[in-house]
Amino acid sequence: MNIVVCVKQVPEVADADLEINKEGSGIEREDLVMDINEWDNYAVEEAVRIKEALGGTVTVVTLGDEDSEDVLRRALAMGADEAILIDGEGFEASDATGIARGLCQAIRDLSFDLVLTGVQSADDGWGQVGLVLAEFLNLPYASMAVGVEIEGDKAIVLRELESNTQEKVELPLPAVLTVQTGINDPRYVSIMGIRKVRNIEIKETEAQGLGLSEDEIGAKGSSVASRKLSLPPVGEGAEILTGSLGEICEKTAQIIRDKGGVE
Repeated sequence: MNIVVCVKQVPEVADADLEINKEGSGIEREDLVMDINEWDNYAVEEAVRIKEALGGTVTVVTLGDEDSEDVLRRALAMGADEAILIDGEGFEASDATGIARGLCQAIRDLSFDLVLTGVQSADDGWGQVGLVLAEFLNLPYASMAVGVEIEGDKAIVLRELESNTQEKVELPLPAVLTVQTGINDPRYVSIMGIRKVRNIEIKETEAQGLGLSEDEIGAKGSSVASRKLSLPPVGEGAEILTGSLGEICEKTAQIIRDKGGVE
């Protein structure tokens, strides 16, 4: 069972005082602590558990700068076997499609039975990359996985749905899964564990090496453009909506209309 896991390095912002950069396009990250995306951490753990049970290999891949090597080393310390770093130069301002396109080009020629990603990333929160990646790979997929069982050439996946409900689906392999938090209990990674894998070679590639042009990634290849980022004004607090799902949706839509969010 060969598994590819897509991971990402994100800033820890829970207890940080965030500042908007002078361009108004993002937050200042220079002084923020960086770590593996929470959802991706669960995906790596799930991949390693499947490998431990069935044999095979786990390959982790990330798109970022040279500092992103840290999340790959962490994944290797958890039990992954190989790692690929895609140079993020040229991918700046990419939307979910551009990111998925880069990941696809990096892994499409690998031999794998499963591709795992986190449901979303803590910074951009697209919640789309894994699903778009599945489309590029032309593979079946399931999102919001909270349980995975491998039975021969198929995967039995338990999916988290709305209103505290779950769905069980069966997918032929190879397949793509987006992993939800809570699917397992990720193992602790020590400094010593990371040191033990420091000599494992990390394969590096870049956009040109993947055959991608400027029109396919980055701002030129993006269908989404960030206009402005700002800190929310301090208000009176949250409004709690009650009622059925339909009633809550209607109330939410009305609030958005009243505030001029929809013309």
